[in-house]
Amino acid sequence: MSALNTSNPNNYEYTTKHLEIHVLGGIKLNKLESLRVTISIQKPKEHNVLRHSIDLYNDNQIEKFTRKIAERLEIGTSVARRTLQELTKELENYRFLLIDQYEASMMPYRKELSATEEKEAIKFLSSKNLLKRTNDLIGKSGVIGEEHNRQTMYLIFTSRKTNNPLHCISLGSSGVGKTHLQSKVAELIPEEDKVEITVLSANAFYYFNRTELQHKLILIEDLDGAESVLYPLRELQSKKRITKTVVHKDTKGTTRTIHLTVEGPVSVAGCTTQESIYEDNSNRSFLLYIDESEAQDQRIMRYQRLLSAGKLNKDEEFKAAELLRNVQRVLKPIKVINPFAEYLQLPKSVFKPRRTNSHYLQFIEAITFYKQYQRESKFDTQTGEEYIETTIEDIQEANELIIDVLLRKSDTITGACRNYIEELKKYLIAENQTTFTALEIRRRLKVKKTTQWRYHQQLLDNHYIKKVKKKGENLNCYEVTNPNEYKELEEAITQALKECLIKIECSNVPKRSIAKVEQLT
Repeated sequence: MSALNTSNPNNYEYTTKHLEIHVLGGIKLNKLESLRVTISIQKPKEHNVLRHSIDLYNDNQIEKFTRKIAERLEIGTSVARRTLQELTKELENYRFLLIDQYEASMMPYRKELSATEEKEAIKFLSSKNLLKRTNDLIGKSGVIGEEHNRQTMYLIFTSRKTNNPLHCISLGSSGVGKTHLQSKVAELIPEEDKVEITVLSANAFYYFNRTELQHKLILIEDLDGAESVLYPLRELQSKKRITKTVVHKDTKGTTRTIHLTVEGPVSVAGCTTQESIYEDNSNRSFLLYIDESEAQDQRIMRYQRLLSAGKLNKDEEFKAAELLRNVQRVLKPIKVINPFAEYLQLPKSVFKPRRTNSHYLQFIEAITFYKQYQRESKFDTQTGEEYIETTIEDIQEANELIIDVLLRKSDTITGACRNYIEELKKYLIAENQTTFTALEIRRRLKVKKTTQWRYHQQLLDNHYIKKVKKKGENLNCYEVTNPNEYKELEEAITQALKECLIKIECSNVPKRSIAKVEQLT
């Protein structure tokens, strides 16, 4: 049994028959080449105390201190030397124990699934209509409404496990639930696979361990307050690694340069209230616009009332979330090949088609990756690498989810401005009007005057509305130039995606896949 009492971390006690020693301030875990401590030493039940700071690994210091103890406490040098040697051994062992405990605490928690949990998760991933069943479970876990956004976000978060992860930015005005949606969907990702950030300095990213962020989901609560880290984050998204060179002094005092490297890939998600996002950030991400409709308001408020009344089944919510987390845990890294990729083309209306095309293909791969337990494993004849193949069904499901994203990517006005004009069109149809005044719409849609002026400038510049004059009236009136323009754009994008499937049908592909195309188109 150890004679070292470490119950007080700032005052270790070591007592023998001849001496009583206190190690003041504990011991440091860095610099293992030395063992510098401050100790007080005395004979038991005596008041003559000797205090000294010493490196217990320095033999010269030990010899001088041994003679000092013998002289001041009137004890033999052999007893003093042996006691210091035994103390050194005890402190050394205890320091190694502390280091082991510290390293264990720094290791991320990783849940080990039971055989039953693993079987249940694999059975779920092997089921038919997997994406629909997943979306239903997301709803049961407590994510209200946002059917398209929540499923798209979940698949984007799932892509972190692939070699080409996707990223997303949630946009909406203040208080509409951007952060809530992101955090609720993120709860369906295992804790060990995500890093949540509220505030981060510009250099903090470079000081993660080299592989600490690999295949992690990085969640940024407010992109507006994280501008200083967006540059290294963009590099991590694109190049999948970031490197910084810094000056460092070694133990001998020699100055040299070292490289701090952090490797990806990572999936990044963030929220913002900004109507217009910096192009370099938006080009790398899926833009998910939050549902700000009255119907969504009613769904959320009803949920809040049920929660306050204690009428929600929280146990069902937990089980749904836990199943989806376990589903994520059983997904294995595997290469995805899309044999139909060469036939897939984006609509010509999409801005920045090169990067958007890459996102479109990666999104299809993410769906295939998620359905890996429904795919036959194949092996590359040259490299022996295992892979699975995309099916027509995967492309069809990706098209259904990605239409909203492509619509926004094809729009010439900001998302907030688009929401404004679509609500404006609904009002005009309901009131059977073709013209309107700014004051009339401000009162109906509850929009601030300065915000409305900004929207009208965009709409006038892009010829979505025009000024008109009514006889006998001095008020400025406006008219929507083409009420059906957004619907026409949506139809054009839908048709372009369908034409891709028709191309696959007409190409030299397996007959079974052709039958599937005919069924879907």
